[in-house]
Amino acid sequence: MKVYNALKDYNNHPSVITIGTFDGVHLGHKKIIERLCEFGQNNQLNSLILTFFPHPRMVLNKDYNLKLLSTIEEKKTRLEALGVDALVIEPFTIDFANLSAEDYVKTVLVEQLNAKHIIIGYDHRFGKNRTANIDDLKFYGSSLGFTVEEIPAEDIEAVSISSTKIRHALHEGLIEKANRYLGDHYTIQGIVVKGKGIGKSLNYPTANIKINSDLKLIPKHGVYIVKCLIDNKFCWGMMNIGVNPTFDNNELSIEVHFLDYDGDLYGNALNIELLKHLRNEKKFNSIENLKNQIALDESQTRDFINNHV
Repeated sequence: MKVYNALKDYNNHPSVITIGTFDGVHLGHKKIIERLCEFGQNNQLNSLILTFFPHPRMVLNKDYNLKLLSTIEEKKTRLEALGVDALVIEPFTIDFANLSAEDYVKTVLVEQLNAKHIIIGYDHRFGKNRTANIDDLKFYGSSLGFTVEEIPAEDIEAVSISSTKIRHALHEGLIEKANRYLGDHYTIQGIVVKGKGIGKSLNYPTANIKINSDLKLIPKHGVYIVKCLIDNKFCWGMMNIGVNPTFDNNELSIEVHFLDYDGDLYGNALNIELLKHLRNEKKFNSIENLKNQIALDESQTRDFINNHV
């Protein structure tokens, strides 16, 4: 998959396009993307997704509290795995939002993306103040040489419902439920950085993960069973998301203890898959009680691994 960080960079290859944020690239999205790729292959067209960053809500509604299910890098990984040919990430600005519907269709969809077929939802709105709809898009297509395929209402509803349910599930720590809606494992990507050495002092050394985006939705504080591809091999582990209350800390940390792994991970970029929520974060009365709980967490994690490998 080729990634273009602005519309002007696209190579103008004839394309079949769908448009959206595709946050999380969940099961509802995948149905649309599968149709996109199928049409592209059958008609010798580039399957192309046009998306935007920052999220339009952050620009138009000043929604600074918005948290995303997938960072740009995570989105790239998921879309490439689905067979998309091209991803165009257009910086979303007020000027872009103020394009008239006609200018948007002519300059963006036709001249820059060379659209021959557009797959879009019945409720899609575009142009300044989002005044144009899918009927307008079909009208423009009749004179500008592209066709429009309407995504059924029930599929669009599934996309909206799934995104909401995934967010709710993550906020509640229901990672397995979130994974069912995603049709995949929820992931956290980040760089391993030096931490405070708390895990090592408990005989459970951890990789401290620095998330590469402040916009990423972090699940409920607690302990999770995870896995991660390291040196072309899956390593299993326990991830703690929280503030280490037993040590009177108040700074959020994300730490992973990888079972049976003793390599040096400092500086490595990791893509960690969350599989199961073990327990909520809690403050223990003593370090010894914390150690006993971590040992129990490890036992439960190994039982889980033995049943899933």
